[in-house]
Amino acid sequence: MASSITLDILSDNLSDTLKKLKITAVDRTEDSLEGCLDCLLQALAQNNMETSEKIQGSGILQLFANLLTPQSSCTAKVANIIAEVAKNEFMRIPCVDAGLISPLVQLLNSKDQEVLLQTGRALGNICYDSHEGRSAVDQAGGAQIVIDHLRSLCSVTDPANAKLLTVFCGMLMNYSNENDSLQAQLINMGVIPTLVKLLGIHCENAALTEMCLVAFGNLAELESSKEQFASTNIAEELVKLFKKQIEHDKREMIFEVLAPLAENDAIKLQLVEAGLVEGLLDIVQQKVDSDKEDDIAELKTASDLMVLLLLGDESMQRLFEGGKGNVFHKVLSWVPSNNHQLQLAGALAIANFARNDGNCIHMVDSGIVEKLMDLLDRHVEDGNVTVQHAALSALRNLAIPVVNKAKMLSAGVTEAVLKFLKSEMPPVQFKLLGTLRMLIDAQAEAAEQLGRNVKLVERLVEWCEAKDHAGVMGESNRLLSALIRHSKSKDVIKTIVQSGGIKHLVTMATSEHVIMQNEALVALALIAALELGTAEKDIESAKLIQILHKLLADERSAPEIKYNSMVLICALMGSESLHKEVQDLAFLDVVSKLRSHENKSVAQQASLTERRLIVES
Repeated sequence: MASSITLDILSDNLSDTLKKLKITAVDRTEDSLEGCLDCLLQALAQNNMETSEKIQGSGILQLFANLLTPQSSCTAKVANIIAEVAKNEFMRIPCVDAGLISPLVQLLNSKDQEVLLQTGRALGNICYDSHEGRSAVDQAGGAQIVIDHLRSLCSVTDPANAKLLTVFCGMLMNYSNENDSLQAQLINMGVIPTLVKLLGIHCENAALTEMCLVAFGNLAELESSKEQFASTNIAEELVKLFKKQIEHDKREMIFEVLAPLAENDAIKLQLVEAGLVEGLLDIVQQKVDSDKEDDIAELKTASDLMVLLLLGDESMQRLFEGGKGNVFHKVLSWVPSNNHQLQLAGALAIANFARNDGNCIHMVDSGIVEKLMDLLDRHVEDGNVTVQHAALSALRNLAIPVVNKAKMLSAGVTEAVLKFLKSEMPPVQFKLLGTLRMLIDAQAEAAEQLGRNVKLVERLVEWCEAKDHAGVMGESNRLLSALIRHSKSKDVIKTIVQSGGIKHLVTMATSEHVIMQNEALVALALIAALELGTAEKDIESAKLIQILHKLLADERSAPEIKYNSMVLICALMGSESLHKEVQDLAFLDVVSKLRSHENKSVAQQASLTERRLIVES
């Protein structure tokens, strides 16, 4: 019972205080005013929400605007009361409506540290999650004054000043949080270099450091901030801080800033030069055998960030160090690990290192292909899809240089990749197709071997209809065409015709991508030259002749498309039924016009095709 009596007394006192405050606020009797304010602060400390409701109901907020004067000794207490009531969401708009923002912003010009502290708190709390609060502070020009304070007080390290700086940082954060235009405004006002300097000078102050990190996390999401960050020594400061931290939560805060910043290539390089990678490798080493949730999460974050740093060309090359780099070898050792996250990061890292011919050639010569094939082998049955996808990505990139293809083929890469032919996961299907296409490029024997593989060809034809997955559909078409173009084999063509592949190559000739149109036309010309009798019916039912007529008549068709379409027409005229179709469609008119085409090859081919059409009409 005692507590309810105390609250009742407090409630009665509060009502008296509010009445008294109305009178003293008008009279401006400093002593009695101060007593009333103390009483209000005490009531807020006991029960903030209830007291705030009573303050709102009493209409006293409107009077506070007149009490916020630089001359009054009570100003700091009034600002403190506003800061306390604004902790409640329902009080923020009333604070704005009571006209408190403008006098509070004026008080930011005060020389009194306590006034500045309480004013910063009041404005910060009013802005928290409140569009109206932010808008009013924006109109009153509060942000610029706070940034100027941060700039001028930045180097002062006494505890009272550090507290003020923390409050000001918090105020800017509440002011701009999740609001792109206000964040952009702060960036234009030059807040980033100021905050970076603050972090460097006050790195021993946990509260201020934390506030800076949260502010960086918010601002770093904005694309326009990246250039400003890149022109400061943020990388150095964050890495220094990161290496000192032993608490998981603190490191997580730093990670949340590092991830968006590391999307910028210049900052990637700065982070590498500042030694972040060594810190990340240490974390991986420490956490790899732990089964604690926090450690598993941190291992993932550290290895993901490592992969992100390798997406920049300069940062990647710096860490590759001609294939002799310590980091490169450390990351390679992740591939055979038993930890799925490290296997994934290791394979993705190899895919990122494999972005130029020199690196790819070195890696294939140093036995990385075998490591990746072993990894794939461990994930064939009910494997981890992300690991499969990453390992296939790495193999695809490694297969790009011409000198690597034969080496990878003789190492058995096609056999390793074909084990995933039964996969139902589009990302895996997509990378599998890309890897095979890279491997058979200009490799006639390998193309013939794969092209005679009925299971593969049937699966390709099936995937050519994967309308929900444009990438898989496109890659399947391209691989079908590549098998014909690189093998130039009658057996391959027969296998593709028997599996129903012709209609897909014909559809591919109408693709919006010139490169795919061209690949289709060259493959169809080879079919017509080598195995027209077998393919004739399918070509007819796929309406290839009409499509070729359209391609030749369309002014937007690229020169190589027109050229290859005419070569194909000539080849198709070896079939009686297709020849009749050509005659019926009046190709002569379209071809004659192309004799004056600006491209010499097209013009010459038009003359040859015209002659052939006349002779055989």
